[in-house]
Amino acid sequence: MTTSVIILVVGVVLVLTAVYISWRAGRLDRLHIRLELAREALDVALVRRAAVCLELAASRLLDPATSLVLASAAHEARTAGPDQREHAESDLSRTLRAAVDQERFREKLSEAPGGAGLLDELDTAVAKVVYSRRFYNNAVGVTRTAQRRWLARTLRLAGYTEYPSFFEIDDVPPLTMAAE
Repeated sequence: MTTSVIILVVGVVLVLTAVYISWRAGRLDRLHIRLELAREALDVALVRRAAVCLELAASRLLDPATSLVLASAAHEARTAGPDQREHAESDLSRTLRAAVDQERFREKLSEAPGGAGLLDELDTAVAKVVYSRRFYNNAVGVTRTAQRRWLARTLRLAGYTEYPSFFEIDDVPPLTMAAE
């Protein structure tokens, strides 16, 4: 009788261990899916911001120098490779701040035909970049923590995926946008 009890206890412990390991592997898989979706949302937000900046630069509502600088920064952000992406997006943020924070920029643009709609699009695009980057970096932090756990490392629950990296850019919105 004691042998059967020991076998039962060992069997229950093995089943519970297997269930726990399976749960951890599933959680890690769901975190990787969340991370991929967050990265895609961030990419969409960055591309949309660059597109709105290009539209603003081509609208003839800005002075030629500002249009040229803004279009150049937006083009660089859209065409940058993975290694230069963070730098190019930060440059676009700084260029956008310099353009939008000019004296009476918002008033002049909102008075022009089609300018108010363009300002609304720009405000939305800039806000989405900020939120998407925060969400992505949060997903990276949670995934990295889960990948560093003892069980995940020992049993290679994450497979051969590398640690995800944070996306660090200067995404501070222009002062006139932050005030609203």
